[in-house]
Amino acid sequence: MQPSVAQLMKMFPGRFMREIGARSREVYEFIGPAVDMYEDGSELVVVVDLPGFEKESIRTRFGDSYLAVSARRETEEHDGVTYWEQRPLRLSRRIPLPVKVKRDEDTEIKATYKDGVLTIRLPIESATNIVVE
Repeated sequence: MQPSVAQLMKMFPGRFMREIGARSREVYEFIGPAVDMYEDGSELVVVVDLPGFEKESIRTRFGDSYLAVSARRETEEHDGVTYWEQRPLRLSRRIPLPVKVKRDEDTEIKATYKDGVLTIRLPIESATNIVVE
């Protein structure tokens, strides 16, 4: 019979917490970044949390039915003992788009980065009305 998580924490509290702390960066890099998406009039708005990343390190790419966002940062060098390293060094996410987005030369896609939040505004391809006779 395998011990439960609670039993492991009691048996090896320091080791268990160090292991969780050591893996949290990897977990965040795997599941992050957090994304919100909504329609605002004729635009699809994609909001991506990228706290602590420099604007110059953020890369975006727009594909046929997706938006790719990635960011990188270097490890901060310091003297002394390191107790926790949880902040992600890189994040990458391929976000499927729920609507068709305009893709011509005249289309302007806007992006802003403020206070750790990337906001991308994509123009939605307009629907065609069908006249019923």
